[in-house]
Amino acid sequence: MGHSMIERAHLKILREINRQGSVTAAADKLCLTQSALSHTIRKLEGLIGCELWEKRGRKVHLTQAGNFLLEEAERILPQLERIDTKLKEFANHELGTLNIGMECHPCYQWLTRVSGAYLGCHQGIDLDVKQRFQFGGIAALCNQEIDILVTPDPISIKAIHFEPVFPYELMLVVSDQSPLASADIIQPNDLREETLITYPVEPERLDIFQQFLIPAKCRPKKHKTLETTEMILQMVAVDRGVTIMPNWLVSEQIQTLPIRQIRLGEEGIHKKIHLGTRSCDNQKGHIQAFIDLAKQQVAQA
Repeated sequence: MGHSMIERAHLKILREINRQGSVTAAADKLCLTQSALSHTIRKLEGLIGCELWEKRGRKVHLTQAGNFLLEEAERILPQLERIDTKLKEFANHELGTLNIGMECHPCYQWLTRVSGAYLGCHQGIDLDVKQRFQFGGIAALCNQEIDILVTPDPISIKAIHFEPVFPYELMLVVSDQSPLASADIIQPNDLREETLITYPVEPERLDIFQQFLIPAKCRPKKHKTLETTEMILQMVAVDRGVTIMPNWLVSEQIQTLPIRQIRLGEEGIHKKIHLGTRSCDNQKGHIQAFIDLAKQQVAQA
């Protein structure tokens, strides 16, 4: 059994013969000459070793093998036609799923601003968001598990292009009742007596430790972790601890919670959300459209 004997053309001929009732009409419908159509079928009959139809006068009658093939044609052709349509939509970026990976908790809140606008403009595309990776975001991007990686910490490697889309500043967030609430700027020493609440990320991956506390050889009195932004800010609001959040996120929450934000050190800790994509995907419209939209959101913010 080298290659398959049955081709799509055979199935189409059988379906059309059945619909039209004659070889002439079927050939017309398929834009073939009658002799080309007959030749194609005779060749197939030779390969399979039995006849597919008999002619009685002008009428065509399918044999048992012909009827079997007709049933298969009616089942298989619509599936192939659906595949054709789907592939055309992919080619035009009308359909598909954009897989987005998240490497920071607050990035999730930022994403909801962009994703709403994106889904509105791209009816045929679904978004899928992953926050857990077996080997980290860069690996997920290289292995094609995700198409876009949202991260504040880009790494320079050739296969991946990082586009900065959203600048922000990390701030200390404290309750209005906190003794620190009146300060404009916080130094590492000011946190020695505090309970620091963060997302569940190892301290070596947190900027507050890496860029602020560790260089000053300082540690907070306690370090607690909580999964969600809402929970962390509720704890801070009742003065059970302090936390670090992007300024834009705090500004959104300040209206409803008794909290304040304070700059970390004279200079502050400045970051940018980056969108990482595979360098070879630059030409893909639906990915680029997402990046463009992310940049627009910043302009509006």
